[in-house]
Amino acid sequence: MSQAVHVLRETISDATLVDIAMPPLGAGAVRLKIESFSVTANNVTYAMAGDQMGYWNFFLGSGERGVVPMWGHAAVEASNHPEFAVGERVYGYLPMATHLDVVPGKVSDGGFMDMAEHRQPMSPIYNQYARLAADPEHDPSREPQRMIFGPLFKTGFLIETMFRAEGWFSAQVMVMTSASSKTSMALASVAKDKSPQIKRVGLTSAGNVGFTEASGLYDQVLTYDQIDQLEQVATVSVDFAGNSKVLRAIHEHLGENLAYSCLVGATHVDGRIGGSKDMTGPQPILFFAPHYAVAAIKELGPKVFGQAIAESWHKFMAEVDSTVEVDIRPGIAAARDTFVEMVKGHVDPSVGIVIEP
Repeated sequence: MSQAVHVLRETISDATLVDIAMPPLGAGAVRLKIESFSVTANNVTYAMAGDQMGYWNFFLGSGERGVVPMWGHAAVEASNHPEFAVGERVYGYLPMATHLDVVPGKVSDGGFMDMAEHRQPMSPIYNQYARLAADPEHDPSREPQRMIFGPLFKTGFLIETMFRAEGWFSAQVMVMTSASSKTSMALASVAKDKSPQIKRVGLTSAGNVGFTEASGLYDQVLTYDQIDQLEQVATVSVDFAGNSKVLRAIHEHLGENLAYSCLVGATHVDGRIGGSKDMTGPQPILFFAPHYAVAAIKELGPKVFGQAIAESWHKFMAEVDSTVEVDIRPGIAAARDTFVEMVKGHVDPSVGIVIEP
């Protein structure tokens, strides 16, 4: 018997624990016992954009309820594949559940793709799994940090890469909402390293100002009610919050000085991005990280792309390692409770939550 958390697609704060009978393991398939995964604002974004971006399609739910994807570690519990032995550990995209059956293809020493038929229409970035025994990114002492920061870091890395390739749209300043979020911190870190000429301004709630300033990643930190203090210079904005009122305020204040408006995820569930039309300045454009990742890998090659990410990743870890406390919570029920807390915005940004189902 396995267990999974099923989330009501239309009301993602409604999550329930479901018992699922384990089917016979298919030919060439591998059954993974999920060991750990992180729950972050990124997972809330997966649920909020589940229908629009296809995130509900990776792991099958039931009826009006779906399974939210997570990033984490798993071990082979049973195998009908000659190249996988019981006990081998992997890292990748996992359901909020206790088990996952995969059909490995394109197998190498370092990883494989899940060739399950229902996953093939989605981005290949999400179907890749690393085999930890030969994974250059794996650090046994930093498994929690990889789950908490890893996927979010890559999104931040790719946003900075996009802006730098576009000459920052001739901007002098980058404004980031939800500056205490891990993706915003990652973007700030990469920009600080690779584009130091760009002033980094973080917007956050009053309660998170201290944490955000202490990170040392921003040149300036403002609260949401201080948007009118933004300089009137050429600026790009990156909205991680998904709060249309905040985004509209940025657009209206900067006007013609806003050179580009980038939408990434949504950490404020109550302010969904429905009100981004007819704003002053440029039309906000949704950033889809897998699209840019595929393009970057094609341009640079997997090895060079991997090396570039690894270099920035290690710098980022050195900057944030002491800023976030890891909170490990046992049991799949804890995943449900933590996800609901995250949806309601009741989680401290200085805490990184890891579930061991």
